[in-house]
Amino acid sequence: MEDLFSVCGKIRLRKGEGRTLKAGGAWIYDNEIEWMSDGIIDGHLVKVLDFDDYFMGIGFINRKSKITVRMLARHTDVVDEAFIEERVRAAVEYRFDTVDTSACRLIFGEADFLPGLVIDKYSDVLVVESLALGIDRFKSLIVEKVKEILHEKGIDIRGVYERSDAKVRTLEGMERVKGFIGDEFDTNVEIVENGVHYMIDVVNGQKTGFFLDQKYNRLAMQKLCKDKRVLDCFTHMGTFALNAGIAGAKEVTGLDISEYAVEQARANAKLNGLENTVHFKCANVLEKYDVVILDPPAFTKSREATKNAIKGYREINMKGLKLVKDGGYLASCSCSHFMTQELLTKTIKEAAKAVHKRLRQVEFRTQSPDHPILWEAQESYYLKFYIFQVVDEK
Repeated sequence: MEDLFSVCGKIRLRKGEGRTLKAGGAWIYDNEIEWMSDGIIDGHLVKVLDFDDYFMGIGFINRKSKITVRMLARHTDVVDEAFIEERVRAAVEYRFDTVDTSACRLIFGEADFLPGLVIDKYSDVLVVESLALGIDRFKSLIVEKVKEILHEKGIDIRGVYERSDAKVRTLEGMERVKGFIGDEFDTNVEIVENGVHYMIDVVNGQKTGFFLDQKYNRLAMQKLCKDKRVLDCFTHMGTFALNAGIAGAKEVTGLDISEYAVEQARANAKLNGLENTVHFKCANVLEKYDVVILDPPAFTKSREATKNAIKGYREINMKGLKLVKDGGYLASCSCSHFMTQELLTKTIKEAAKAVHKRLRQVEFRTQSPDHPILWEAQESYYLKFYIFQVVDEK
């Protein structure tokens, strides 16, 4: 059996580099490394030394990636099965402390000190996304530890599916893969979130099958939607629309450019007995609504594309604001960590000024607690969610 825990060599940082690492980040870039020992194997563990040979911890190395080392442990040179189990157990216990675990993210990569790995739980099914070569070697062990810990809590997992098909894997020199880990099973899974039922397709759905990070933002919108006409743009599976419907909205329209997404949303409306109240279509809209929800895909996945993304966010917010009745509500969000809270705030402010609307902030929210934000690991903070009351200039 392959020795997962052997350390294959050492790397040394350049003098003055590793500032992000020393502040608590998990990544070491290729241009921060001065020296590597002989015998290094990509995907294996290495010891990380500062420029003066001070020991900083252990990480995975991959010389094919600009993120050459992802830190796994600090202040210890022992990484073994007990170490991995402790990390996994801490991640799972945190979810049981903070969120409804019937459907949730159990492991969120760097924020859970297991870099590059995502594991989502949908009822009794796990979906795994592995995005780094080093963690890929530990994937099977970690999945087994998750299953054992859940079994201790009386939860038996009937199947595991891998959705490691994100394009970012190619930057690690890895193939994009998807398929069963272990025995095959029915991959259509019903979950309940905030009282809304959904049928999840873990094979063909976006990401791992569902956007769990908006769970409590969807719940926050329920209190605003009773007896209102609601528009949900970029509706995908109808999540915000169905939360509005179950909260007693008078009429809900969900829009998406994907016919497949619209079909899924309609099926979910029927599953909840809301097909007469909540309607979905591939279309543009000119009517005005009491509540408008803007939940677009990430317009930028790189720092270089941020300028164009700002233009995109400004345009959709201008259009969204025009669709809100005087005194109505707008929810607007961004799921790109390159679109910072400051940038998003400035962009929405510019959009409101351009269409002569005044904004009264109701609340600002981020991602669900099962997607924790690790300070100094900037990539873990990506979802920004505003709720505003919109009023005409008076």
